[in-house]
Amino acid sequence: MLHTIKKIGVLTSGGDSPGMNAAIRSVVRTCAFHDIECYGIYRGYEGMIEGDFEKMDARSVKGIINKGGTILKSARSKEFRTKEGRATAHAALKKAGIDAFVVIGGDGSFTGAMIFSQEYNFPVMGIPGTIDNDIFGTTHTLGYDTALNTVVEVIDKIRDTASSHNRLFFIEVMGRDVGHIALNVGVGAGAEEILIPEEDLGLDRLLESLRRSKRSGKSSSIVVVAEGDKIGKNVFELKDYVDQNLKEYEVRVSVLGHMQRGGSPSCFDRVLASRMGVKAVEGLITGKSNFMVGLKNDQMELTPLELAVKGKSKIDMELLRVSDIMTI
Repeated sequence: MLHTIKKIGVLTSGGDSPGMNAAIRSVVRTCAFHDIECYGIYRGYEGMIEGDFEKMDARSVKGIINKGGTILKSARSKEFRTKEGRATAHAALKKAGIDAFVVIGGDGSFTGAMIFSQEYNFPVMGIPGTIDNDIFGTTHTLGYDTALNTVVEVIDKIRDTASSHNRLFFIEVMGRDVGHIALNVGVGAGAEEILIPEEDLGLDRLLESLRRSKRSGKSSSIVVVAEGDKIGKNVFELKDYVDQNLKEYEVRVSVLGHMQRGGSPSCFDRVLASRMGVKAVEGLITGKSNFMVGLKNDQMELTPLELAVKGKSKIDMELLRVSDIMTI
């Protein structure tokens, strides 16, 4: 059934990421370009349930393309996971006359949108916003490029201290299920070792690698660890193990945490967000629904939400080989 789209809602859901505001701006201005009313939905699905909507126009999103976080706020909603919660959300949307929405978020947000769309035949479109880059159907998610640049800058600063005191630093970065951030920043920052969920290096191999670095004349080392790495229970356990087995190293740990999500989005993320917003709105206008906008071969393409949620992004094996060569 082809819906005539007159009012489109836009929300951000799940963890924030740089570029979300740029995507909101793009959705709002694309709606204005096509003479469609646009409503901001505050606090994700929680705000949808409560009817927390505000009409937005081209001027209401001025000056936000450079800002991190999300002006629409973000929240996780347990109530939306229930049929009753989704029924309340649908009633709120219908009362406001909103007949389609764009959700900017990750796989959990897309799962909610997909179920909602199936239950109410309601047009939805997803824009991938997560620094982990763990969504199938796009080479880059919003915020990923900015996070890489943020982390590399921090590691560069930590290396100054590591070199000054002949220390070994374990630096934990985000990446619970995939090691995209760890692998890329590890190569970009010249780390001596990179630990990711996809590759189980093992404690013995880690020790041998560190010993080899020491023998080669390196007086300090940086080891980048994805939070989902399986070698130890956590990065502090890795530190303790190295402390016990490599007395020549003075070991420190730095967990970068949520600083990776913050900051002004990079030019790449601003452009990507702008392109994704246009594609999402124009997809809805032409009758598309239950898709995610993604970047493939530098083109904007649509992937069914079900594939985006169930598919698995893969680590770049060529870059993994490059990292092995660079650590010699």
